[in-house]
Amino acid sequence: MTTGQHTEPELGPEDAPLPGIAEQMADQLGGWRGLVESSIPVVVFVIANVVGDLRPAVIASVAVALLIAGLRLAQRRPVRHAVNGLFGIAIGAAIAWRTGDERDFYLPGILYGIGYGLALLLSAAIRQPLVGWIWSVLVAKGRSEWRDDPRLVRTFTQLTVLWGVVWLAKVGVQAGLYLAHQDTALGVARLALGYPPYALLLLITVWVVRRVTREPAPEPLPGA
Repeated sequence: MTTGQHTEPELGPEDAPLPGIAEQMADQLGGWRGLVESSIPVVVFVIANVVGDLRPAVIASVAVALLIAGLRLAQRRPVRHAVNGLFGIAIGAAIAWRTGDERDFYLPGILYGIGYGLALLLSAAIRQPLVGWIWSVLVAKGRSEWRDDPRLVRTFTQLTVLWGVVWLAKVGVQAGLYLAHQDTALGVARLALGYPPYALLLLITVWVVRRVTREPAPEPLPGA
């Protein structure tokens, strides 16, 4: 017996709407707290190194990074960003401690940035844009249907080139300061060229992809 009521079809996981731009950016950046916490150890190192010696600065930055990670763990908050920050700080601190050169604190980040920028450009050159695959993992819940859409392949390729160029540009500035032994300026550049360009690239990526996916595909030409 029919009741005349309209039943909405159930949506599968693949039909779930994408989270909003603000939600996606907050997740990737760890929110304002994640931004602040990931920057504190570097700020501590820069300030402590200016007013004191290298080794106290190294100890202070690592101690602060450990404290932040431990506090997040005790509060049962996500520790992904804290652990990533701690890992980067620990490697840089270990190298600087061993060499006795304060600028080596920033060397792992410079080398990582060069590798990441080159990987982005290489992936775009072989038509396997890294930004597209990262989007599949972090946003599209593992789905990679964009590979079947020429518009999205082209979009992700262009975005990947943008990411690669920006990444190499900002790490190039830091590498120049490293080679020039401008240690304090290098620390300031590390902070200024860290999250701000990353946040801008995220905003551009999310906005562009959402706009392209909402546009209807062009109708095929008759006889094509």
